[in-house]
Amino acid sequence: MSWEFTLTQKSVPKLHNPILIEGLPGIGNVGKIAADFIIDNLKATKLYDVFSHDLPNSVFVNEENIVELPTIEIFVKRFKRGKNDILILTGDVQPAEERGSYEFSDRIVDIAKELGVVQIITLGGIGLPEIPPDPRVFCTGNDKTAVDQFANGTHVKTNLYDVVGPIIGVTGILLGLARRKGVPGVCLLAETFGHPAYLGVRGSRALVNILDKKIHLGVKIKALDAEISDLESEGTLEQSGKKSTSLKKVRRIAETAVKKETNYIG
Repeated sequence: MSWEFTLTQKSVPKLHNPILIEGLPGIGNVGKIAADFIIDNLKATKLYDVFSHDLPNSVFVNEENIVELPTIEIFVKRFKRGKNDILILTGDVQPAEERGSYEFSDRIVDIAKELGVVQIITLGGIGLPEIPPDPRVFCTGNDKTAVDQFANGTHVKTNLYDVVGPIIGVTGILLGLARRKGVPGVCLLAETFGHPAYLGVRGSRALVNILDKKIHLGVKIKALDAEISDLESEGTLEQSGKKSTSLKKVRRIAETAVKKETNYIG
């Protein structure tokens, strides 16, 4: 078995110049939080469930005391004519091994091409030793023109060379493979605290704000600001998220990452 994509709608919708946004778990979970916020705020609908034996060999225990396999999903949001429709790739995990990461990313690029995707945007974090009060966002990509166009009119930095090392996982591989198949793409990386349990909501806000400005999502940023305020009133962000409905699952993923190397059950 490689990667199984199950369509969750009656048919594949006809999309208008769609843009694919990837936000899977990673440093500070900034991409995951941003993607989940966009899905919730725009009321995007699920298009595909993804399953593979290359997913991590663990399950989550939910609030009803029932185990759940990790999930990866693709959501879709269609807009009125004239705006780019949006596809959002998110999930609980990334592929467990390097080969699986390549195979998964390759399938995603193929599906993107089938759906007429005109650009791929991947989201990730840059881990810092301290919490950044005002996270900066950096932009790179697989095509200089795409990077320049995306950076134009924003405060994103494009001088990543010697600033970050390799971009690990789907966030990087997806763009590399997309270049081989002629799909332009950019990667937005937000500064965040590098601790595995930290929820980089401020970095996520910076990502959402730039996406909203460049591709006109129409999200309500104030809703994310309210969530950040709630988290800060509960305590430090790395200890919060337990009472926030939309961040509960991300918090659980972060806690799992901390325990991964020292806590084995089964």
